Amino acid sequence: MQDFSFIPNNEYILLTPGPLSTSKRVRAAMLKDLCTWDKDYNFIVQDIRQRLLSISNLSQDYTTILMQGSGSFAVESVITTALGNGYKLLILINGEYGRRIEQIAKISGIPHISKSVEECEIITPQLIREALRDNTITHVVLVHCETTTGILNPLESLCKEIKQHNKILIIDAMSSFGGIPIEIENLGIDFLISSANKCIQGAPGFGFIIAKKERMEQLKGNAKSLSLDMYAQWECMENHAGKWRFTSPTHVVMAFREALLELESEGGIEIRHKRYAQMQKVLSERMEDIGYQCYIDKKYHSPIITTFCYPDSNFFSFHDMYEYLKCRHFVIYPGKLSQADTFRIGNIGDIYLSDIERLLGLIQAYNQGVQVQSKS
Repeated sequence: MQDFSFIPNNEYILLTPGPLSTSKRVRAAMLKDLCTWDKDYNFIVQDIRQRLLSISNLSQDYTTILMQGSGSFAVESVITTALGNGYKLLILINGEYGRRIEQIAKISGIPHISKSVEECEIITPQLIREALRDNTITHVVLVHCETTTGILNPLESLCKEIKQHNKILIIDAMSSFGGIPIEIENLGIDFLISSANKCIQGAPGFGFIIAKKERMEQLKGNAKSLSLDMYAQWECMENHAGKWRFTSPTHVVMAFREALLELESEGGIEIRHKRYAQMQKVLSERMEDIGYQCYIDKKYHSPIITTFCYPDSNFFSFHDMYEYLKCRHFVIYPGKLSQADTFRIGNIGDIYLSDIERLLGLIQAYNQGVQVQSKS
C-alpha cells in the first residue's frame, strides 16, 4: 500500500495559472450533490450562462456554451466545430498554447496556415496583414494571454485588423477572461473561449464559449467529434433549459456559479484586474531587486503570470527553491520554454498583496541562503 502520510494538512497558496487558490465560499458550494436532470440544477446552468453575458456587457446577440473538460477541450470543440468544409484557419502563435491549437488543426485535418513570432514578442497587426494576403483564409485564431511567458497580445489592434478583412475571429482568452476587461462585442469577436478555473476563480472541470448567435446557427453538422460538438451542446442547452448532452461536472458547476457571485461582489472584472495588476507589478519589480530578471519586456507583461530567468549562479536549483517554498505552503510553476531556463509565478486566484509580500520574503531568504552557499 502506498504511503500518503506526506500530504500536508495545511493549504497551499497556488501561484499558478490554474488550478488556482479558491475561496472557502467557492469550495463550500461543492458540498451539495445535485442531479444533472433536475430542473433546479438546470436553472443554475442557465443562470451561469446569463451571468457570463452580463459581466461581459453583452447583448442578446451573444450566447454561451459550457463544455466538459479542461480549457483545451473547449478550444478543441470550437476549432473542430466552427470550421466546416471550405474553410481555412490562420493560427497566430507566440507560445505553447498557440502551438496546441496548431496540433488540434493538424490532427483534425482542418486546412490551416500558421504564423509564428518569438515567445518574447507580441503578435502584430502587420503579421496579420501579411498573412491575410492569402484570401482563402476564413477564420483567424490567437491566444490573448500566452501563459507560456505571461505575454499579453494587443487584442484591440489585432481584432481591428482581422475584422477589417472580414474574417471570423476566435480568441483563446483562457487566462485573461474575468481578469482583464475585454470588449467582446465592440471588438467583433465571434468566439471567445475560457475556463472555469482561471480568472473567474472557480474549480477545474469545464470550459465555456461566448459566441455570436448568428455564427452558432451556421454550425450544425460541422463537428468532427461527438463529445466536443459545440453546436450540439448549444442546441441541447437552448432547447432543454440548460441541460448538458452528457454528464456534467455538477459540483464544479456549483462552485463556478459561486465564483461568479464572488466576482460581482468584488466589484466586477475591472476591480479584479486592478488587484491582479498591482500584485504583478510588485512581484516583478521586487523579484528583479532580489536577482531574478523577467524574461519578457515589462511593456508586454500581463497581470496574470510572470516568467523569470534562472539567476547566474551554479548553486541555484529550481527544484530546491520549489521545495523550499512548498514546505512553506507556496506553490510556483516551472518554465515552459525550450530555449531558456525559466520559472513562472502566477498571481491570479483568491490571493492578495499580503500573500505576494510573504512569498517575496521567502524567496529573498532562499536567495540569501544560495549566496552564502556560493561563497563557502
